[in-house]
Amino acid sequence: MRSLLALSVLVLPFMVPAPAEAEVLFDWPVACEVGATCEIQHYVDHGEGGDAQDYRCGTVTYKGHNGTDIRVPTMADERRGVDVLAAAQGRVLRVRDGMDDVSVAVVGHDAVRDRDCGNAVVVAHAEGFETQYCHMAKGSVRVKPGDAVQAGQPIGRVGLSGDTEFPHLHITVRHDGQVIDPFAYGEPARACAGGTSLWRAALQPALAYKNGTVLNFGFAPGPITMEQVDDGAGHLPLAADSAAVLAYVRAIDLRRGDVQHLVISGPDSTLIDRSEPPLASNKDQVFMAIGRRRPPQGWVPGAYSARYEVVRDGKVVVDRAIAERIGAARADPPQP
Repeated sequence: MRSLLALSVLVLPFMVPAPAEAEVLFDWPVACEVGATCEIQHYVDHGEGGDAQDYRCGTVTYKGHNGTDIRVPTMADERRGVDVLAAAQGRVLRVRDGMDDVSVAVVGHDAVRDRDCGNAVVVAHAEGFETQYCHMAKGSVRVKPGDAVQAGQPIGRVGLSGDTEFPHLHITVRHDGQVIDPFAYGEPARACAGGTSLWRAALQPALAYKNGTVLNFGFAPGPITMEQVDDGAGHLPLAADSAAVLAYVRAIDLRRGDVQHLVISGPDSTLIDRSEPPLASNKDQVFMAIGRRRPPQGWVPGAYSARYEVVRDGKVVVDRAIAERIGAARADPPQP
């Protein structure tokens, strides 16, 4: 989301001094597990007039971004329904519903002008805190102005409404009308460290900072595109007669200069090993797929694995592996 809709007022700069102890702590606002069923796509921009940078001086943000984007892996996940949850106890101030779930890449920015946030809810909390929930699914908003909500209460579902190209919740947090970063409340601009996390302590391990991660990773028995993965193709089973053994990966938040490495191994040998050239620019997402056609004798039964690494400045910063087993080919039935 590139700008904030008229549901509320955008106020910059967003940083305010942090008290010795945070007055409000927040629960996770999406019914998902970070690192398993959702990922953080963008943090708040701390750049203040210079280049965009997140609270760790990384690249997981963009210019003027005033919230946290929590992304579900595919459009298929969005269609199945992922609840948006109130991050803390409070009272609903404003809502919007009725906007279609469609990528802004299809309808254009003019179609959502002044409604960037899409279907949305704004909730007031104690001590001058406020949360705004954007891009929810059409028809999913479950609350109305004046309603009291409890932490963890479903208030809608993750969608694709407003100014967005992927299914996610954008949550903006404010204190006394100013945008703050719940990962680094009170951190001075461009400090790269400090501030106070407003997320509950139990969430902290899962919310450890990442500048690059894997959104989708799987096998397929033939060619596959990112659009097919997004539509729910997912991890497909392999068989002795599969036309190919292919591994695909979609990674997010990679940096300029990152080198991607993907290798597929079979029961007795490496099938294919490929490294991509260093990225020429920072990337919100990249898709990589490699594979081999079936040999004449079919695939050897046994364990097949794929490993994906991202190397940055000589160090491995992303390392993921998957495995699949191919059984023996079925014997032809006897002829009568």
